[in-house]
Amino acid sequence: MAAHNDLGKKGEELAVQFLLKNNFEILERNFRYRKAEVDIIARADRTLIAVEVKSRTSTHFGNPEDFVKPAQIKLLVEAMNHYSEKHRSDLEIRFDIIAILKTGSNFEIEHIQDAFLYF
Repeated sequence: MAAHNDLGKKGEELAVQFLLKNNFEILERNFRYRKAEVDIIARADRTLIAVEVKSRTSTHFGNPEDFVKPAQIKLLVEAMNHYSEKHRSDLEIRFDIIAILKTGSNFEIEHIQDAFLYF
């Protein structure tokens, strides 16, 4: 497996552990709907949260969170609307990003809540 795939899997696992440690309930991992994939679907209180995990080894080309593009946001919104309808959920939906920067053997985790708005 390519090194970037290994980093992505490690990043998602670190994100799950971070969310659990902070009292989030993990509902789904790698939820797919059409062309979209939501890395993590979590719940906190009365909020359903789509979490996009971005892991990088450098900020040379930008911060990890800068790599969530408008087309991906559109797909994430569609996927979460489908998930909410499928589960007959009346919870509020929020979109977060967990940005992970690996430096040597250390991982820096930043949780960005309400990372983007959707309409």
